[in-house]
Amino acid sequence: MDLKFNTALIRGYKSPAQQARILTEDWLARNMYCPVCGAESIQPAAPNAPVKDYVCRNCRAQYELKSKKSTTSRFKSSVVDGVYRTMIQRITSLDNPSFFFLHYDRYQVNNLIIVPKCFFIPDIIQKRPQLKDTAARAGWEGCNILLGKVPDAAKIPIIRNGEVLDKGEVCQKYNQVYSLQTRSLESRGWLFDVLQCTEQLSSTFTLEQMYSFVEQLKARHPRNNNIEAKIRQQLQFLRDKGLIEFISPGVYRKTN
Repeated sequence: MDLKFNTALIRGYKSPAQQARILTEDWLARNMYCPVCGAESIQPAAPNAPVKDYVCRNCRAQYELKSKKSTTSRFKSSVVDGVYRTMIQRITSLDNPSFFFLHYDRYQVNNLIIVPKCFFIPDIIQKRPQLKDTAARAGWEGCNILLGKVPDAAKIPIIRNGEVLDKGEVCQKYNQVYSLQTRSLESRGWLFDVLQCTEQLSSTFTLEQMYSFVEQLKARHPRNNNIEAKIRQQLQFLRDKGLIEFISPGVYRKTN
């Protein structure tokens, strides 16, 4: 994997934003494999395809890229995205892409992570204020991706501080996390919330500690009258998928 951009592509372009888009999109198309099936490459999607930039021709997985000039491996808690309504429609249809988040500096990539699509729920999509009547696109509503709210387990590193991580390990980790995918947006929300709660606890934790989040979860899921049972169900699901393990009755340990 060559981390350097092809700067010949931006000759004649003066806009920094346009230069960054051309360089990063070209780099991903030339260098990135498919984390789902391991195919050697992914291809640009059809022009103007909504909420997707790339497609794997082998398994049809969809991806979108967000990039920023930065030298840090820590990604911002909020990332600017496109049309709010389009994003919400894709998420609620469960036909949404996974997202690459890329950092670059001095015309080369230094950090790259991927977040599987099962961790995109409406709660992490923030509507931006409408453009004013005086704007060229008056009334247009964009959105932000609240990346800081996504559980750390879902932010899978591909390149860290200029080091390319092993492809096999990336694919294995991606598919372990991607196996959490559900056919229900409500189930996706429960999984997201419970995993987020576990990340606030130490590597070994108890069921009683998880019950301390009951009121918080009740506020997020007011129609559920048995929050404790739902917590136990989600912990069982996380165990079955290998993200946590049972140590003894009421005691759990994170596997990563």
